[in-house]
Amino acid sequence: LAQARMQVSWHSRHQFCGVYGHKTKIGRGGQIRSCPSCNADHFPRTDPVVIMVVGDGDRCLLGQSRGRLSRLGWYSALAGFVDQAESIEEAVRREVREESGIEVGVVHYHSSQPWPFPSSLMIGCIAEALTTKIRHDEVEMADVRWFHRSDVLLALEGKNSDLTVPQPIAIAHHLIKAWAEVDMQYS
Repeated sequence: LAQARMQVSWHSRHQFCGVYGHKTKIGRGGQIRSCPSCNADHFPRTDPVVIMVVGDGDRCLLGQSRGRLSRLGWYSALAGFVDQAESIEEAVRREVREESGIEVGVVHYHSSQPWPFPSSLMIGCIAEALTTKIRHDEVEMADVRWFHRSDVLLALEGKNSDLTVPQPIAIAHHLIKAWAEVDMQYS
């Protein structure tokens, strides 16, 4: 379903050749668009996005993005696009620093998820905080907070009226759950 959603979006946005501007033709069952004028082949792209839970002992860092509809008490993992020539670890450290002011040390890969809105690959990580004082980016983030493990566990069970976390369809849920259910003391 994610692949279909991504292809439909890509085809609607890339009907013309980026080299000559001519109308392209669909090939290989929708996996390619080709320009009949210059023979250039065009393929769908996937944008890498890091999404991470940052831990500090029994607390984790979660935030509310201004770019989404922020509901009272709804928090998620921090996330952002990977820049060109940037490693996953560098992207995690940069995004956490930009969104929260927190410095990050060790970064561990957890899992990934295609996210077809419109064409991202979410690269999930769990990271260790080196600092704890939050100075969040007020333009990008509505709020960033530390949450205690016990509060996060209650939120995962739907029993915390002050904190709501993403549902299991989202990788953010699985990152938060992995951090909360396992004492992740990385060294």
